[in-house]
Amino acid sequence: MRAAAAEALESIVMGVRSEDWEMRVDAAREIRRLTKTSSRHRLQLAGAIEPLVKMLREDKKECGEAAILALLNLAVKDERNKIKIVDAGALEPLISYLQSTNSNLQGFATAALLTLSAAPINKPIISSINCIPLLVKILKKGNSQAKIDAIVTLYNLSTESYNIEIILKSQAISPLVAILNSYKKSSKIADKCCALLEALLVFDDGRTALTAEEGGVLMLVEVLEEGSLRGREHAVGALLTMCESDRNRYREVILREGVIPGLLELTVHGTQKARCKARQLLQLLRNSPYQRSQLEAETLENIVGNIVSRMDGEDSAGKAKKMLAEMVQVSMEQSLRHLQQRAVVCIPAEIPVNGCSSEGGLK
Repeated sequence: MRAAAAEALESIVMGVRSEDWEMRVDAAREIRRLTKTSSRHRLQLAGAIEPLVKMLREDKKECGEAAILALLNLAVKDERNKIKIVDAGALEPLISYLQSTNSNLQGFATAALLTLSAAPINKPIISSINCIPLLVKILKKGNSQAKIDAIVTLYNLSTESYNIEIILKSQAISPLVAILNSYKKSSKIADKCCALLEALLVFDDGRTALTAEEGGVLMLVEVLEEGSLRGREHAVGALLTMCESDRNRYREVILREGVIPGLLELTVHGTQKARCKARQLLQLLRNSPYQRSQLEAETLENIVGNIVSRMDGEDSAGKAKKMLAEMVQVSMEQSLRHLQQRAVVCIPAEIPVNGCSSEGGLK
């Protein structure tokens, strides 16, 4: 039985080396099928990587499509295969597919780069082939799944600090805000968008681009209020980066979006890192309250100051909730204005997200 199975696998590998292109396509499709869920087959069929990469360079669309999907499944959850695929020269043809007018091939190439970029050793090699501007272009014009895969690929590459500025120069802020506006703020895609925005806002050009985007800062405030624990941590980090960089320039911009209620709530229910950042941001904002009646301004500042100074005291959660209720009462005008802003922001239903991990789903 084992000998017969090994012989069958060897026959498949020989098939992708065949002179007959139809046999190569059939063999590649069989590799894709066998490796979809089997780590054992990914190991046993690793010998097909080199001929599959050669198939990527062939003119026939069927060859390219079959090869890229086989390579994608060979690479998922297999670090050695990821490295072998890059070493075999797959990146050059994948880049050409990123520029294809065929949306399917473009999408498959984006998914393949997502998976390959999950291997740390591949990241500098992928970065060197100038794919980041192409991935940002897909953020703007790709189909929905390609956009998701492009975001996760950029997120993977952003762990190499030198890529952050390249992503920024490729004008990624605008499409990131647009995508963030299109998904639930608690989704994994929102988490990745906020992580990228937090990294990009380290640069003055990033902060300028975000504030120039209609609803840019508001999207971060909404994640601060409605996001996952990780997304809220990135959102408050992004806002804190803005305010720390130039408090006089950005604190009113942030306050206008009604950030105080979300920050107060985050000091109680966020992660440890998020709670710390929320307190820091409250300290920066507290000296510039909303310009309303003197009584309201003083009351809001006192509440913010009190919650920050008392947060480490006994029964901090109870005090925070009590202060939050008081703050909402004395800032009703601000809350109503914020709701009016929300009413004019279109929030479409969330599109089902596949491939939101660092590698993406199987094809």
